[in-house]
Amino acid sequence: MWLWIGHAVYRGPSLRLDRHSGSVHCLAVGVDGPFTLHADSFVRRTVRSALIPPRTLHQLVAHRTRMLFCYIDPGSPRAPACWDQMTERVHEFGVHHHREGALIGLAGRDDMDPAEVMDVACGPARTRLDPRIAAATAIVRAHPARSITAEELAAEVHLSKSRLLHLFTEHAGTTFRRYRVWARMLAVGRAVAEGSDFTTAAVDAGFASLSHFSDTFHAMCGLTASDLLDAGARITVLD
Repeated sequence: MWLWIGHAVYRGPSLRLDRHSGSVHCLAVGVDGPFTLHADSFVRRTVRSALIPPRTLHQLVAHRTRMLFCYIDPGSPRAPACWDQMTERVHEFGVHHHREGALIGLAGRDDMDPAEVMDVACGPARTRLDPRIAAATAIVRAHPARSITAEELAAEVHLSKSRLLHLFTEHAGTTFRRYRVWARMLAVGRAVAEGSDFTTAAVDAGFASLSHFSDTFHAMCGLTASDLLDAGARITVLD
């Protein structure tokens, strides 16, 4: 797994993911073959690529093949740009990426460049984020452990609380609370990559305890962080 400002890319075994609901957009690509997407809004769909929006309960079954997951910061113009690359919409999901073959080819290389993968996944950004929401997401990312409230964040970017929450959902595609969890997850990943243990990293990132972090990670990702590392995952921080 590669991490850089506001983004993450994973390539590796599909693992056994439970039903989960992420905080950010996730582009899933079957590297070695198709996977099956299950969601409450439809029974199932077998595809080679799918874009999953935040806060959408789902499950991926990949039949033991390798997967590529691109986690796209909703505070980035890359998120709406990635939606432009999907050729079909199935309820809340996008399926069949326009450059699916190119993504599969890149993910199959031993020297895969995660930044190049993200560029292909998203293409050129078509919009710019509202500057006040861009400032808000930057504040949250820079200080993930800070117990900032929506009222405090709104004051820092010169908005009312109600206006901040409305614009956050409209422009970022996720909620303020979900985005704060995403920033804290990235902070834990960075700390673990630098040699920290999960307990210290989780508390330093703002989680109340290791169990709080573990429960949140499982709800977001469909497996525990320990299961991910036990499967041989390595975390690399690019920035």
